[in-house]
Amino acid sequence: MKSVPRITVLGSNMIDLITNIHRMPKKGETVEAPGFDLGFGGKGANQAVAAALLGADVTMVTKVGDDIF
Repeated sequence: MKSVPRITVLGSNMIDLITNIHRMPKKGETVEAPGFDLGFGGKGANQAVAAALLGADVTMVTKVGDDIF
């Protein structure tokens, strides 16, 4: 019987604020971003998800803030 690896990740988690632009701005220029999205991120969270997708039993230890995200 194959045992499932148990992994504890101590790391960050956050909400990524993502904008898309048609071109990179020139120095000092502001460009309009026609798109905006939110995504899950953080190095610790990404490691935990990757380990879980590979079949590990994952526990995540992290700090959660009190802002809107």
